[in-house]
Amino acid sequence: MKQKEESIITGSVTISVRGNKPELFFQHCTSYGIRIWNVTKPKGDTCNGTIRLTDVKHIKRLRRGTNYKIKFIDRKGYPFVIRRYLRKKELIIAFILSMLLIFGLSNIVWEVKITGVPKDIEEKINKQLNQYGIHPGSWIFSLDSPKEIQQQLLDDVPELLWVGIDQKGTTFYLEGVEKVVVKEEEKKKPRNLIAAKKGTIKKMYVSQGVAQVEVHDFVEKGDLLVSGKMGTEADNNEGKKGKDKKKKIRYVAADGEITATTWYEVKVTAPLETSTERLTGNQEEKYHIAFGDVKLPIWGFGSPEFTEIHREEMEKPLRFFKWDLPIKFIETKLYEKTYINYKRTEKEAIEVGIKQAKEQLKLQLGPEAKILSEKVLHESIQNGKVKLHLYISVEENIVEAQPLGQGD
Repeated sequence: MKQKEESIITGSVTISVRGNKPELFFQHCTSYGIRIWNVTKPKGDTCNGTIRLTDVKHIKRLRRGTNYKIKFIDRKGYPFVIRRYLRKKELIIAFILSMLLIFGLSNIVWEVKITGVPKDIEEKINKQLNQYGIHPGSWIFSLDSPKEIQQQLLDDVPELLWVGIDQKGTTFYLEGVEKVVVKEEEKKKPRNLIAAKKGTIKKMYVSQGVAQVEVHDFVEKGDLLVSGKMGTEADNNEGKKGKDKKKKIRYVAADGEITATTWYEVKVTAPLETSTERLTGNQEEKYHIAFGDVKLPIWGFGSPEFTEIHREEMEKPLRFFKWDLPIKFIETKLYEKTYINYKRTEKEAIEVGIKQAKEQLKLQLGPEAKILSEKVLHESIQNGKVKLHLYISVEENIVEAQPLGQGD
């Protein structure tokens, strides 16, 4: 069975050997490693046998100098089938052109379907998709990835809350959700406002509640700033005045903004030597066809002239009708980059360290915080780095809500 399967793949030839004792010729061939099977002897001077196609040249060489005559009577296997079809050039050319046409049509956008949004938003989405080059007839390879298209639509169409893009075969399916703004007034529970950190009050604005501090007061963390407990005087009994009056307590959600000057000690390190990466503007493009882990270049051969490279790679699967083929089209962009080494002076390193400390503190406190001033408490140089100990003053809102129970 193994011999038969191998002969189908590599090809086999049935030969007829005519001469005196032809079986001796087959025996002579086997001594040279030529395999022969299905040996028959239809006549006394004739023997038939099957050999591999690759052994035909060896058979011809061994026949030289003998009185045997060889005749090829049958051929089997894929090599002969392929050779037979290769003679029909018109059929092969038509088949190749048909496959190329089907392949090309399978990688063209034929339809774009938009669902889940009103007509006016659908028109806006269609307009944006046309600007992105997504419309019937566009080449799929030239389009961005669905993730990038989704982000572009969310940026360019503010009415969209969410959008999903799915590509099935030659059709783009886009489903969107319209952004609906619902304003609900949340009823706040009674609360006090306390200090989240220590500082000196600089500005106050209280819209609800009773202020417990004033401008220029120094407060510690946890001090009461605005009370949500409010009291009004009311008569205990009709016709009674003076001492018979009592306070009626009302609990509210204290609200306001209290800005104070706060202080932070920050330690930061800045190197005296630094290196930055910069793109020069030179670039090259390469294109590959990938079969699994194997990449075959189709454009952009050889190595770029520059050695330091920033690489960006984009993969797109090839399609046949609605099926994804195990083949990918890979576009690679190579950008030349350079490294610039720069030595700072001690003064420059200190400035960089102070700037870095401010940015870190700003990131920690939020955009509303305002840095007022900074002071270097201590500086030192160790191992090519400047170490700074800074004292930074900040203007920020120090309000923190504290729930208020009616029994408080």
